[in-house]
Amino acid sequence: MRATSRFWWLVGGALHSPAAIAVDGVVPAAETLDRVVVTATRLDTVTAFDTPASIDVIALGDGGTRTQSALSETLDGVAGVQARERQNLAQDTQLSIRGFGARSTFGVRGVRLYADGVPATMPDGQGQVSHFSMLGADRVEVLRGPFSALHGNSSGGVIQAWSDLPDAGRDARLQASAASHDTYLLGARLRGAGDTMGYNVAASVLDTQGYRDHAAARRESLNVLLRLRPGTGTLDLVANHFDAPDAQDPLGLTRAQAWQSPRQASPVALTFNTRKSVGQDQLGAVYTQPFGDGHRLRVMGYGGQRDVEQFLALPVAAQANPLNSGGVIDLDNTYGGADLRWSWEGRIADQPVEFTAGANADRQRQHRRGYENFVGSALGVRGALRRDERNEVENADQYLQAWWRFAPRWSLLAGARRSRITFTSEDAYVTAANPDDSGRVTYDRVMPVAGVVFAPRDTLRVYASVGRGFETPTFNEVGYRADGAAGLAFDLRPAVSRNIELGTKWRAAGGHTLEAAVFRADTDDELAVARNVGGRSSYRNVGAARRQGLEVQSDIPMGDAWQLQFAYTWLDATFRDSFPICTAAGCTTPGVQVAAGTRIPGIAKQQASMRLHWQGARWQAAVQLVGVDDVTVNDTGSERAPGYGLLHLEAGRAWSWASGRLQVFARIDNAMDRSHIGSVIVNEGNGRFYEPGAGRALTLGARWHWAAIRD
Repeated sequence: MRATSRFWWLVGGALHSPAAIAVDGVVPAAETLDRVVVTATRLDTVTAFDTPASIDVIALGDGGTRTQSALSETLDGVAGVQARERQNLAQDTQLSIRGFGARSTFGVRGVRLYADGVPATMPDGQGQVSHFSMLGADRVEVLRGPFSALHGNSSGGVIQAWSDLPDAGRDARLQASAASHDTYLLGARLRGAGDTMGYNVAASVLDTQGYRDHAAARRESLNVLLRLRPGTGTLDLVANHFDAPDAQDPLGLTRAQAWQSPRQASPVALTFNTRKSVGQDQLGAVYTQPFGDGHRLRVMGYGGQRDVEQFLALPVAAQANPLNSGGVIDLDNTYGGADLRWSWEGRIADQPVEFTAGANADRQRQHRRGYENFVGSALGVRGALRRDERNEVENADQYLQAWWRFAPRWSLLAGARRSRITFTSEDAYVTAANPDDSGRVTYDRVMPVAGVVFAPRDTLRVYASVGRGFETPTFNEVGYRADGAAGLAFDLRPAVSRNIELGTKWRAAGGHTLEAAVFRADTDDELAVARNVGGRSSYRNVGAARRQGLEVQSDIPMGDAWQLQFAYTWLDATFRDSFPICTAAGCTTPGVQVAAGTRIPGIAKQQASMRLHWQGARWQAAVQLVGVDDVTVNDTGSERAPGYGLLHLEAGRAWSWASGRLQVFARIDNAMDRSHIGSVIVNEGNGRFYEPGAGRALTLGARWHWAAIRD
């Protein structure tokens, strides 16, 4: 059966299930806003509708029938975005945009992340979404296409989460939910606003035993936003805390293991008690000051500390090599940066124009240590020191962009960014058998971008954009050399891409929307996983690659209470050059050739989401169908995770009193209990590529809103 027909068979099969027919109404947990200004474009007056880029702004509202516990809940209906849940909180969501970031075995790479205007991506390009506070968030912005490059290194796409503040008065929310697999969430949010200050404080605790064995985790998070209004300016102070101690890691499974018993953990995960602890504290400040004649100044500064300890399933025998850095990773990261931006709104040739110019600098200092994961016969414990180095990455960037409506129905947006990034390593673990591996490397690139928009009617936009982007390896990717030797992989080169996008946007007065875009990104020096053994990945440059595709999404109101949302992505991602790879565990000398035209692993060729929702006076309900095509798991394409179609059901009821409002909600994920692979570990050296997705899961929750108190 061809891949395309198999994909639509999966979609159709779920649509015709009895459970899908049984639901007679629905309500959205999130909605896409239309003519709004998005901060990801760094424009203060230009709406998403008038920008030559694919942009989604998703309003989270009051939470609806979702728990708001993870960013992936918000992104499952956005075209071009894959947010794959690993059922493994030790490794976080597998997030990619138009195929960028799909190689990541943990965390987020190739995509820039921001929370309340403060970077959530390290200067080296490594990001995390674990500390995003969705409970206190107001909206999520997603930017795709060439203009993402204006955010610098590793900008295959941009995702921003924003907390909200009320117009006046105070309100509060308390939420609790219980779900399958002993999963419990407790959260609270308090917010308020007055003449000189506003605040949003959100805290949550998540406890779970996990769908799979050896997958228990606990997450505690706190996010605080204070908005002060000194004079005519605004000052946002942002603080967040995240703690996830000893999150168990079940690791991947072989194909046979995944089909035989998907809930099992890999046996070596139990042998070595694989786990990961993460703690992060971060502070940020954003000051905005308007001046006369359309001038505006924005200053942002931030700093934080992120500590990671991870126990891997690295065999004891492998650590006999004096160059091996052990099976326990200990990372202490301190980081910070600043951004200074000037903008001006005015007129040229009697047509509106907006200029933005700025510069930013960031620095990340990392103390990386490695230890043996055994002491005598005891496994999964910290042993002798095997690696000790201090690493630093610094970047200094300058950017400029201009938007001009040069004719009544034509506008131009153009810009450029220059990034200079330096990696430095000082090796403090030097022995007779392990030489000094200190080193330094600098990457320097200029990224120009331009786009034009034509408005044949007030409700229609047609646009085209082109640009160049680049992505350096992260510290985790240079951390281990593909040849098995000690030291950092300073021979890795940044991947440079050339991007083009053609698209159209339509908005009707009744709320109907339709967006479509075709795109292509050609990359040189593509970064790919060289091997992945014992939870440790090494990388190499593999030549040229191409990502091209089509995105379509639409909102269709169906009367006063009904609405249908649809999103579809076709993405063809292939290696354009052939290259040699390792295929056996422990291999350091590539001996198998990957042919040009082979699919890039970790990327679904097709995916679709269809959501029908209904809102009554007190009741609400939703039914959603998600279809994902098959995914190759290694560079040769010799194995793949099959595609799947999942059905999700939601319902909720609200009661209102003078003192507040109570929402009770229920959700059934994977209502048809379909077996499927939720995510994959690309090029896993032992063939443990597969991370099974959860079967049918029930969530029950309640949310109490205290009525706003007006001062």
